[in-house]
Amino acid sequence: MPPILEANALRMTFADPDRAAFLALEGMSLTVAEGEFLVVVGPSGCGKSTLLRLLAGLLRPIAGEICFRGQPLIAPRREIGFVFQRANLMPWRTVLQNITLPLEIGHLSKPEIAERARGMIALVGLEGFADAYPRQLSGGMQQRVALARALIHEPSILLLDEPFGSLDALTRERMNAELLRIWSAHQRTVVMVTHSISEAVFLADRVLVMSVRPGHVRAEFPVALPRPRPIALTSEPEFLSLVRTVRAEIVDSD
Repeated sequence: MPPILEANALRMTFADPDRAAFLALEGMSLTVAEGEFLVVVGPSGCGKSTLLRLLAGLLRPIAGEICFRGQPLIAPRREIGFVFQRANLMPWRTVLQNITLPLEIGHLSKPEIAERARGMIALVGLEGFADAYPRQLSGGMQQRVALARALIHEPSILLLDEPFGSLDALTRERMNAELLRIWSAHQRTVVMVTHSISEAVFLADRVLVMSVRPGHVRAEFPVALPRPRPIALTSEPEFLSLVRTVRAEIVDSD
């Protein structure tokens, strides 16, 4: 089966008004299989978030090509969902209204939109909070709303940019387990970037390690740990061994 998403020899530069342009990515290539959970890690500043924005069509590379289902990706597409580091919820809208936002520009009826949103609310475990406002929610609950909003229009692939990075350790652990539950329920393709190596190994089918800037793929590690994956797995020797292996690759790239 051909990959759902493919990047070939991407090159990306950014211009800074106070200094010369710098090279963020060089020779960055990857493929993402249908239904795969791919996680990208690497040292700070290696271009992980830039890569994700390129894969979303939010940025255009200086050189190289990105293909979605075999066609060049030159702009954002409805089939590609994105969850940012911050939930970015509209504070004047309720949970239900934030989740329905992507559907309001479509041609669905209001009852159909509300029904689909309530299904998403149940999926992400926010029953009873449909009428709450973002200020009434914890950080983890806000990210659940962001996930529901990204999933409601049923994208083929979901891109996650460090979605739990601002949460405390225990909440982040719970959200990782919730993310796997949601992914298992929908079997969407996921590409996620994170600074947490243990998070990457816990979630992924495959982990890509990026080099220092200019970023490119330095190594990749298949994760053969069985699914479903309970939190207790993170204490198992096989899990800890793979975490050490990935960490050593990142440290060597510094």
